[in-house]
Order: sequence, then C-alpha cells, then structure tokens
Amino acid sequence: MEVFLVRLLQFLLSISLLVLLHEGGHLFFAKLFGIRVEKFYIFMDLGIGKWGGSLFRFKPKKSDTEYGMGWLPLGGYCKISGMIDESFDTEQMSKPAEAWEFRSKPAWQRLLVMIGGVSVNFILALFIYAMLMFSWGETYVQTKDMKQGFVFNEEAKSYGFKDHDILLGTENGTFKDFGAKMYREISKAKRVDVMRDGKKVSINLTGDLNLLDMIKTTPAFCLPYVPANVDSVMAGGPAAKAGIKKGDKIVALNGKKITSSNQFTNELSILDDVLAAAKTHADSVKVRTVTVGVIASGADSAVAKKMLLTPDLKLAVGFPGINTLYTPFHKSYGFFESIPAGIKYGWDILHGYVSDMKYVFSADGAKSLGGFGAIGSMFPSTWDWYVFWKMTAFLSIILAFMNILPIPALDGGHVLFLIYEIITGRKLGEKFMIRAEYIGISILILLMVVANLNDILRWLGYMH
Repeated sequence: MEVFLVRLLQFLLSISLLVLLHEGGHLFFAKLFGIRVEKFYIFMDLGIGKWGGSLFRFKPKKSDTEYGMGWLPLGGYCKISGMIDESFDTEQMSKPAEAWEFRSKPAWQRLLVMIGGVSVNFILALFIYAMLMFSWGETYVQTKDMKQGFVFNEEAKSYGFKDHDILLGTENGTFKDFGAKMYREISKAKRVDVMRDGKKVSINLTGDLNLLDMIKTTPAFCLPYVPANVDSVMAGGPAAKAGIKKGDKIVALNGKKITSSNQFTNELSILDDVLAAAKTHADSVKVRTVTVGVIASGADSAVAKKMLLTPDLKLAVGFPGINTLYTPFHKSYGFFESIPAGIKYGWDILHGYVSDMKYVFSADGAKSLGGFGAIGSMFPSTWDWYVFWKMTAFLSIILAFMNILPIPALDGGHVLFLIYEIITGRKLGEKFMIRAEYIGISILILLMVVANLNDILRWLGYMH
C-alpha cells in the first residue's frame, strides 16, 4: 500500500503541474489578446451538488475568470468564450459574436492561443532536462564498457550475434548506453559492430527490424549479461526460507543448467505460461514447486533446494545491477553547457517517441497501450526527485505531442482548422466544428478505454 501511495502522489503531482502549465499557456495568450476566459480548472469538475463538482473555486474581483480544481483527476481545461470546445456551449455560440470572444479575433491570434499549451509543455520539458543535466549531470554505463557483453535471443543469433558480444555501434555511430535508443538504432541499422574475443566483428542486418518485437519478445533481442549471483534476499521469501544467502550462485532450475540471471528469468517466464494453463489449485502448486541448484558462497559444488515460489513465480532474490557490475561513466555540465545538452536530450526523446508511433497501429502496438495505471507504475516506489523530474519531462513531451495531433477536440485539430482558414480565407462552419468535436471526443474516449482496459487485463494476468 505504501508503494502504491508513493507512486500515486508522484503521478498526481506531476500531472497537476503539467496540466496547470499547459492550460496556463492557453490562458496567457487569451488574456494577451483580450479574449475572455470564463473558467480555468485543474482536473474536471463534473457537476455534483451546489459546488458543481469543484473541490474549490474562486473568482478574483474585476476578473471574468473563475479559477478552481475539479474532483476528477482527468486533465483540466481553460473555457474560452466564443470557442467550440468540449463544453459544447451551443447557447453562447447561437448569440451574436462579442468583441472579446475567441471567434471574433484574427486567425493568427486564435492560432497562438491554441498552440500556447503545447508550446509551454515542449519548453518545460527541455528546461527540466537542462536543469537535470546541470544539477545531476549524466551517469550511465557505456555499452563498450560492459566487458561481459550481452545475451541474445534466437532471432538475434540467426543474424550472427553471439552471447557475450560487446555492442559497439552501427554504421551511423557508436552506442551510448543500453536502452530504448540503442534498440531503435539496431532496428534501423544495416551493420552492427561488436567486440568478440578481443576482435571487432561486423554483423549485417536488414535495416528494418520490428522494434516492438525486439523489446516485447521473451527473451528480448538482447540484454546485458548479468551472472546469476544472488545480490539480495527478501526476508520471508522462498529463497530465504530455503537458506539461500547473498553471495550464493544459482546454477540450475528444475534440472536445467542456468548460466546467467537472464536465463533464470526466461525460465521463470516459461513456467508462467504453464501456470496460466493450470486448472486447479493443486496444479498451480505443482508448477510453483521447483528445485533450484545453488552453489553457496565459498563452496565448490551445488546443492539442490526444493521450494515453493510465490503465486507470481518469484524466488524473492535480487541480482546485481549494471551499475554494480561496471563502473558508470559520469559527465557534469556547467549551467550554460546544460542548456544545449538538455535540448539535445529532449529532442532525442521526442524523435524516438514520434518514430515509435507507427507501432501503435499494429495489433501488438494496441496491446502495449497503457492508461493511468501504466503511467503511474513508471514512477519509482520511493520518492526520488531526479526520477520524478525526468518522468515529468517525459510526460510533458508526450502531452505536447499527443495534443498537437490533428484530431478534433485536441489542440492539433483546432490548429489544423485554423491553418485551413488562414490559407483559404474561409472560416469553417459552426455545425461542422461541433460535429468534428463530437467525433474527436469519441476517438479520445475510445483510446482512453482501450488503454485503461489494457491496464486492467495486465493486472488480472490476462495480458503481459
């Protein structure tokens, strides 16, 4: 419960900040051009009782704007007079246009109002990344320093990779560290260079590998090799009850030789598939009952230990992390150095996110969509300001990109219609705009339902 609350608080704080600044971007340009803003809300104030769904609200003297916070933590909104938006205020739109309304202003002013939110989110993300560089610098293990190399799945080995190859780079440059960007570079590469037995070897690829398959396949295309040396043991867990201690080495599972923690994890995932097919409690217990071969610290021979894994097939042990196995590379930045470094880092994140969007339109991509639960789980289980701000910057980029998509009801839909107006000199009819808004909201609701349904199915164990 404590872990859940910590993640929930980080998620709510991050989203609240992003929504406040996003809607603040719209508010700034609306006020700048003398457009009346009727309501400025964080979260949604769906009408209940005399407060209309508000946790609190206030209206400054001599101001036309009511500020408040709704009870439903789903985004927020800035209700601008004379604008067709999700409020569907057709009564206002049926009256003659007033000089202070959105619809009365020149198209270029309306365009700036609409891009104000995403502009703030983009700038915020780059600013956060720059300040992270300035405050913490960069710390990571370079792939070329991973002297024990990587382990590869069967597909990767079919191209010529071998276990313990050290990944160096592609024809487009050297790898920085292990992560999504490295996978992306491999998926687009025609050649990958590795260090094998002290010699540089080049492996030819197709240049169009499916990135989603590379990451989601079990085992994954490649992972840093991690020995099956026990680094930590959870008190009261199956390993602790069996007498396994830190420093011991796992060498077998149900009679099958184990050469790395990667392989051990893969074998457990196979058991997970068997467990999913179990029909009775006795069948489940049978699957969970395993024999683990362990060499105790300082011993020469293995001892077989029979134990019952947790319901989610955990041995409750930890293996060394990459930062434990290798010496991380650290780079510090001065204030003025951090700005271009942060901008470059943010641009790389955006570029990677946009290039990966094509996978959303595949069956596996739709299954990979995540809702509030998936986003919340990305925050750490303990409060970590570095990770919090890094996640907030990432979500800010996502929020900006998703909002600028040319879908009616999103900022990008309004921008598309305004660009059409600027080019043709003709304003789109209000009936068309209202219908487009309904279509856009229907699409957004559908996407939200699918994403959050995926979260529920993962939680129930029907989807991985």
